Amino acid sequence: MTETKVTIDGMMCGMCEAHINDAVRRNFNVKKVTSSHSKGMTTIISESALDTGKLKEIIESTGYKMTGVTQKPYVKKGLFK
Repeated sequence: MTETKVTIDGMMCGMCEAHINDAVRRNFNVKKVTSSHSKGMTTIISESALDTGKLKEIIESTGYKMTGVTQKPYVKKGLFK
């Protein structure tokens, strides 16, 4: 599993978050995607690393600007850890 954190400029409200989340879900096989307009951040959990070039293209096609991306292995936090 991989956690991808994307910083995005231009999100102003919950609908902006929904536009980003929908675009990511339509173009990638992801387990979970959440966005926060107040933090300017989208977090994506997926089985494998995402193509960051394609991710930037998808996000910027919705009218927002991707300003950064980080990927790291994702370890699900269990109840007893």
